[in-house]
Amino acid sequence: MSIDAYLQRGYSSLANSKLFDVPKFAPRISSLEIKSLDCTSSDKIAFQYEKVVRAPLDYLLSIPGKDIRSMIINAFNEWLLIPEKELSIVKDIINLLHTASLLIDDIQDGSRLRRGKPVAHDIFGVAQTINSANYAYYLQQSRLGEIGNPQAFVIFTKALLDLHMGQGMDLYWRDAVVCPTEEEYTRMVAYKTGGLFHLALSLMQIQGNQERDLSDLMELLGIIFQIRDDYMNLHSGLYAEKKGLMEDLTEGKFSFPIIHSIHTTPNNSDLLEILKQRTEDEVVKMRAFEIMESTGSFEYTRTRLRFLHKQARDLVEDLEVLLGPNRGIHKILDLLEVEPSRGAGKS
Repeated sequence: MSIDAYLQRGYSSLANSKLFDVPKFAPRISSLEIKSLDCTSSDKIAFQYEKVVRAPLDYLLSIPGKDIRSMIINAFNEWLLIPEKELSIVKDIINLLHTASLLIDDIQDGSRLRRGKPVAHDIFGVAQTINSANYAYYLQQSRLGEIGNPQAFVIFTKALLDLHMGQGMDLYWRDAVVCPTEEEYTRMVAYKTGGLFHLALSLMQIQGNQERDLSDLMELLGIIFQIRDDYMNLHSGLYAEKKGLMEDLTEGKFSFPIIHSIHTTPNNSDLLEILKQRTEDEVVKMRAFEIMESTGSFEYTRTRLRFLHKQARDLVEDLEVLLGPNRGIHKILDLLEVEPSRGAGKS
């Protein structure tokens, strides 16, 4: 199969959503072929190789997402005032790191859909998709020199360590079937989801003159974002269309509403047993939904989100006194509100 034909598979899947067979191995170049290469052809081959390596990454990049991270970067820049050129570097780094993390997440979670389309590893294979994600991490690390501050490397490394720490705990709870406490879960979210949020903020701050500590607000936004995402995964028809009905149940994931429900009724193991099954049965999933409704877990999640929203808005107002108004942050908080009427069982 030619490189062009290999790459075309991703774009074909976007057109007809069909899955394809993945080649088991890559053809090797003979020693005679290697000897015949000149510098020009070597550059050309390197370019073709990169297209192959990036294919899973570019496939996912071609499917539009919410791009909430770029919105958050723009909003914080209303205070930090980083020039557009420097800001675009931060956006590019965060966007590619986030996309790479989604490639890995989908493999580790056994997902079939991402943004309503087949996951990259069902098209390009697990091995190539992992390699593409790892390539993206190092590719973005190589861009840190453009920031012109040696602290960028330290900040970048810590963020990736935090991200993997959080992901590791999430996977441990799922695979060992250990239900975390709400406090433990929130700390995991601060590592996993908050890692890239903090990376964006830190890379911006080392390029500007604003030294005011904005990390508490950024951490709050990360926690709100993830808890809302957990809620919507189990309670939103739109998420069902994009990722599958209540996909967190199929993954066996201890998300925020599930954690609350299990701890509310420790003597009733029905929900825990459903999680163990990693079921795709919609009838069984609706039973889990009913259990969470009966324990008030969706209402609790909405109440918790309202509390976190108030904390965030109060913090924004305090910062606005010092740094000036920030319409972007308020718009993001508006965007992260939940609509209690859009239940998965009613869509």
